[in-house]
Amino acid sequence: MSTLQLGLIVAGVVLVIGVIVYNQWQERRLKRQAASAASADARAARTPERVEPTLGAATAPPTASDGIAAFRGDADFESAFEPPLDAMAPPAEFVDDRASADEEVPVAVTAPTAHSTLATMRAQPGSRSAAMPDHEIECLIPLQPAAPVPASAIAAGLGARIGKALRWFGRADARSDWQRLTADTPGRFGEIVACLLLADRNGAASRAQIDMFVRVVGDLAPTLPAAFAPPDIADEVARAESLDRLCAELDVQIGLTVQKPEPGSIAGTRLRGVAEAAGFRLAPGGRFELAHEETGAVLYTLQNLRPDPFTAESLRLTATNGVVFLLDVARTADPLRTFDQMKLAAKRMAVTLGGELVDDNHRPLDDAAFAVIREQVDGAADALRAVHIEPGSARALALFSA
Repeated sequence: MSTLQLGLIVAGVVLVIGVIVYNQWQERRLKRQAASAASADARAARTPERVEPTLGAATAPPTASDGIAAFRGDADFESAFEPPLDAMAPPAEFVDDRASADEEVPVAVTAPTAHSTLATMRAQPGSRSAAMPDHEIECLIPLQPAAPVPASAIAAGLGARIGKALRWFGRADARSDWQRLTADTPGRFGEIVACLLLADRNGAASRAQIDMFVRVVGDLAPTLPAAFAPPDIADEVARAESLDRLCAELDVQIGLTVQKPEPGSIAGTRLRGVAEAAGFRLAPGGRFELAHEETGAVLYTLQNLRPDPFTAESLRLTATNGVVFLLDVARTADPLRTFDQMKLAAKRMAVTLGGELVDDNHRPLDDAAFAVIREQVDGAADALRAVHIEPGSARALALFSA
């Protein structure tokens, strides 16, 4: 074989290898571009993540923390977001028609007015019960069976999983009280309403979720049989997004950190003993919870300063450099009083564990900082009440659930 032939063979092999390598490079480049585009689309479609807000530097003394009194927006709650008037109107009830006429005050109904059942809603004194449809935060679809039906007739709807909280209520007639329906609820019901939560901490109900909800109810209606008038899906999507923006503006969590000075640490067994002696109980979510003695409602929690969740095993084997007391304002009845209790508990634990009560910048918290934080807790609670979300109420627990 001549040198020329050998050179041509080598050149051909190199050319083939070059083509293969180039094709692989092009394929990888296109895949990266596609993944990047998909990631960008996902970020654009995702609702704004709710994060623990911060204490505004303009209003806080030097000892206040950027992560102590957290909320989205300015420290005085003068948010740039102005919710539409129908995002959260004054609370309304599915009223008992046996009430006297002078006790009934008409209320603007934001759910589709074509639904005759929804059009009977009127304002009623008192706070909203958990056992009531809530047209302000839920998409409601009423069903009026041709004849009263048992709760078992809607078993397929009761078991539906849509990605947002789904509730069903029924009543015998317009003069009866609404009842939350389960598969074994006794009685027969001449009116039924399906309720889909429009927003929670995972974001607004999506068009796909609302469309699925409508299809679930629409498929169920002929089996009863019952009259069925679907809502305008675009309107419900808009309501969900407005409600989610409003709740994101008002979502406030207050954290107080007990930290062991370097190089010290807190043994997990020691921490668990001190926490349980203070009334905390280890919860499945990887944190300690302090619950109200009578109601069982969680007042505030105790979490690891590190990203690792607390478990019985981790507490037995490891140590941590600190813990965070966390108050969820929207989910707490009487947030101001609860903050005062949490502050005292944090101070006591700091002394017991030989730690320091500090802000996110590791600066000790003083009385001036606590005063600022307390004012913000009060302001956060007032902001919720201004849009008819009572902290700790059934409405607040639904909207600020994960």
